Amino acid sequence: MDQPQQPAAAPVSRPARSGAVEAALAVALGVLSAAFGLAPWLLTGARSPLQNLWAGEALPADMPVTLLPLSQYHATSIVALLTVGGAVAGLAVRIWRPGRRRLATGCAAAGVSAVHAIAVLQAFTTVGGGLTGGAAAALYVAGLLAGTVVAMAAAVAAALLLAAESKAPAALGVGLMAVPAASWLAFAASSAAGPGGTPAFLAAAWRWLPAVLVGAALAWCGFRPAVRLVVWVVNLLLLWLVPALFTSVSYVLGTRTYLGDFGEMSLLARQILAATLGPDGGAGPTVAVALAIGLAGAAALELRRRRVGS
Repeated sequence: MDQPQQPAAAPVSRPARSGAVEAALAVALGVLSAAFGLAPWLLTGARSPLQNLWAGEALPADMPVTLLPLSQYHATSIVALLTVGGAVAGLAVRIWRPGRRRLATGCAAAGVSAVHAIAVLQAFTTVGGGLTGGAAAALYVAGLLAGTVVAMAAAVAAALLLAAESKAPAALGVGLMAVPAASWLAFAASSAAGPGGTPAFLAAAWRWLPAVLVGAALAWCGFRPAVRLVVWVVNLLLLWLVPALFTSVSYVLGTRTYLGDFGEMSLLARQILAATLGPDGGAGPTVAVALAIGLAGAAALELRRRRVGS
């Protein structure tokens, strides 16, 4: 006599992680991402750059350890070191795809901000304590702190954009981070190779890397729905504006002649910005390359989609 068939066992599903577990993992992810962003500076030994307003004579080896390279000559590097940490956290959440995405994104951003707050507090306390007193030192610290706080906010924005489910904000996050990411890689390469040790081809590659990143992001984002065309316009504008801003800030803050003279600094900044954004500034070819990559990639992906759908 045939034995009655036993009912098939139900598939065993893994229990979903609790909100507390996902939150803790996301905070840890944010902490690690922020540390990764700071790594190129920390691996140099993290000795503070020499300060023009330092209270006494000091050699580079005599300077204290700081978690950020506080100096007007490193303004753009500070932006890169902070924002890349936020971008890595956002990308990590996007790859992870947790069940409570908003919770995880917020916790990851909080972890990034906590590390940044500790680094900023340690660096400014250490450098501020070693400077000469007076209005010039106070103005110097206040200016650096204002720029650093803006960079911290940009890091949070990058994390939120890149972790978003929709392609449009994620592609916008790539556009926001393209230039800082190239600056971060250049800083990491120069720190590892030492003065004059970066190969010439790598130095040339940093100029074109933002265009490649933006172009790839636009191709991935695509044209549909039509509102995504706004992302194309904004990303191309960012690719045109941000390198000019980086160049302007680096040049103006690196010129000791006008440092502290806000009228002359403002005039110099406007002149450099106008020259960099103009037809001879070199932004045109970069934007054109990004647009070409985006159009070609989007067309190829659309053709592939139609072939698969047919």
